Amino acid sequence: MSDARRTDAVLLLVAIVWGSSYLSAQTATTALPVLLVLLARYALSALACLGALATRGRRSLRWTRDELRVGLPLGVTQAAVLVVETYGVAHTSAANAGLIISLTIVLTPLLDRSGHPRGLPPAFYVAAGVCVLAVGLLMAGGGFHAPRLGDLLMLAAAFVRAGHVALVGRLTAGRAIRPLHLTTVQTLVGTVLFLTPAAPDLPALGHADAATWAQLLYLALFCSVFAFLAQTWAVQRTSASRASLLLGTEPVWAAVVGVALGGEHFTALTGLGAVLMVAGTYWGQSVERAHRDRAARETAVREEEQHPLEGTPPPATTSPRA
Repeated sequence: MSDARRTDAVLLLVAIVWGSSYLSAQTATTALPVLLVLLARYALSALACLGALATRGRRSLRWTRDELRVGLPLGVTQAAVLVVETYGVAHTSAANAGLIISLTIVLTPLLDRSGHPRGLPPAFYVAAGVCVLAVGLLMAGGGFHAPRLGDLLMLAAAFVRAGHVALVGRLTAGRAIRPLHLTTVQTLVGTVLFLTPAAPDLPALGHADAATWAQLLYLALFCSVFAFLAQTWAVQRTSASRASLLLGTEPVWAAVVGVALGGEHFTALTGLGAVLMVAGTYWGQSVERAHRDRAARETAVREEEQHPLEGTPPPATTSPRA
């Protein structure tokens, strides 16, 4: 297998893992309280990250001031994302959860204006409108009625995650931050945040069956630690456009896993909503990426005209799952 195909395979695996995380979270929250699931997920992730750092020697167990300053607030915002997201998936289908949360892809550029200070092109807003229509159809389900609590929570989670992603880009820009060290800080922050509210339910972990523990381990080790590190490794070896295309298949895999393994089904309305959501997010993503690249080229040309001997670094990219 060539290096390019290996990288594509890793990115596709990350998208599949993330897509399957909604059904895993839904299954775990049927056996344990939501806050206890989150505490276990964060604590297991933190232990895995600390173990990975320990294998590199004592010097690896040291954090720079930037890693701590950035990791602490991002740990709080990431925890906020997972709280709303996990409560949401506990009250809706895994397929709907994965599709609605993909709205983050078009919400993030609206909050992060660094790559397009003069505004986004009209086509982007049309694509965002298609996504909003898709959300309405997904919430309608078997017919038009008051939206379900879980769908509304996933919609809120999309907004919170978009804010988190925009904050990641803002706080990490221009700083030398190691991904594993940043992830470790975030998982430790989440563990501390959920420890007190989940403490009364801790005895329930002792009564959890093997299937529930398997879901918790999968969420922590694969959907959190592995997926983040694999994403970082792969993105460094391919173009941002190709990485975004492959990672953007996450909602498709969420729907596939929900239907194939979770016994969920699509009505005509939800099926149409799923198609529109995938199409809208892909369209919006491609429009935003092209606009950002064009703005970067124009900036490079202007700076080259002003300083012919100085280069311009490539623009930083952020991931909706960061």
